[in-house]
Amino acid sequence: MSKVYTIAVLVGSLRKESINRKVAQALAQLAPANLKLSIVELGELPLYNEDLDSATPPAAYTTFRQQVAAADGVLFVTPEYNRSVPAALKNAIDVGSRPYGKSVWSGKPGAVISVSPGAIGGFGANHHLRQSLVFLDVPCMQQPEAYLGGAGSAFDESGKLSEKTQPFLQAFIDAYGRWVAKQKG
Repeated sequence: MSKVYTIAVLVGSLRKESINRKVAQALAQLAPANLKLSIVELGELPLYNEDLDSATPPAAYTTFRQQVAAADGVLFVTPEYNRSVPAALKNAIDVGSRPYGKSVWSGKPGAVISVSPGAIGGFGANHHLRQSLVFLDVPCMQQPEAYLGGAGSAFDESGKLSEKTQPFLQAFIDAYGRWVAKQKG
């Protein structure tokens, strides 16, 4: 039996019914047998402030860091806000990278999928996020790149993944499963 890798999924949109959250949930259902995806919530993280990160950091910082540290890999599902990542996602990245020298990100195989109702599928956010991941020592899957444009039509009115979108997400999550196994193997 092959190893099952736990994957921390970070969703950049805080809306409970966001398209990004739906895509993250769909990826969890489509994941190959070697991956177990779990969403790590970002919404309760206070803005990173080194003054708060003292001998007794906020409980939300500690919980978040423990969840990411326990994962074998990280998957980012993000919308694009102003050609970059949403503030909540950037804040989570900052919280996880501190205190200096104790980053929870280092060495975890990662992947990025940007999801947008717009035509270019969050291209700016995808690439901006990858810049941070390079610094954080997250070996990020390069291919296939994943930009889901026109994402408003990715699910039908009942919330079911469209037959048009499913093969794209399946190919992406299968490739990520191979990427994680290669990086961890």
